[in-house]
Amino acid sequence: MAVPRTRSALLCHSGGLRPVPLTDNPILMTLSNNGTPPALECRGLSKAYGAGRVLLASLDFTLDPGEFVAIMGDSGVGKSTLLNLIAGLDQADSGDVLIDGTSISSLDDNAATRLRRQKLGFVFQAFHVLPHLTLVQNVALPLLLNNTPPARALDLLEAVGLGGRGDDFPRQLSGGELQRVAIARALVHRPTLILADEPTGNLDPETAHEVLSLFRAEIKANGAAAIMVTHSMAAAASADRILVLSEHGLHGTQPSHSAGEHQ
Repeated sequence: MAVPRTRSALLCHSGGLRPVPLTDNPILMTLSNNGTPPALECRGLSKAYGAGRVLLASLDFTLDPGEFVAIMGDSGVGKSTLLNLIAGLDQADSGDVLIDGTSISSLDDNAATRLRRQKLGFVFQAFHVLPHLTLVQNVALPLLLNNTPPARALDLLEAVGLGGRGDDFPRQLSGGELQRVAIARALVHRPTLILADEPTGNLDPETAHEVLSLFRAEIKANGAAAIMVTHSMAAAASADRILVLSEHGLHGTQPSHSAGEHQ
């Protein structure tokens, strides 16, 4: 029988999020009421570098489908490291990451690569669109890698306001338009989890607002969970929940807006 879940505040202490017995802490439960696993679970995640420089210590948190979380913190505190651990691009010293119920640590390299292709979408500050491919080819790339028909790429370009421009090349676009292409590419294969690393860092405030509104609308429409690492409080305010990463752990703040806003 599935254990009931509720959306409640994270339980934190100085070393990260404080685990409590499963029956008392719905954040750590692994099945929803309909038996579906969370989009993401991090269990006791720890990572240190060099001579005992601890970046992450026993972090536990969960994201449900459709939930959009912003992670803030000073430079060098470990935000990008956390994204790399979640994506399986780096290995934790201890703990585990589960994406859609699958433990990354249980997979070999080939299986981990397939999981990233199928379950994850990435949005980067530097866009990382391929200059020699057209816009529709850039967006269709995850579909081709997953042996999926590429027709949906045109639909996503339309959704991000670039309909009719599929044959253009990245050099013909502004920074805001390039970020729209990156968002379309991250969403086109309907991933379970979107990871965005400073997606508005190169954008002016007006364009950043437009891109974040689009990003939020698209992840909600697709039922994807999303984590956005950012230094910008204005960007973080678009999320459902804000977490602050520091040397003392990962701490929750009050939600940036009510659940009914920005739908």
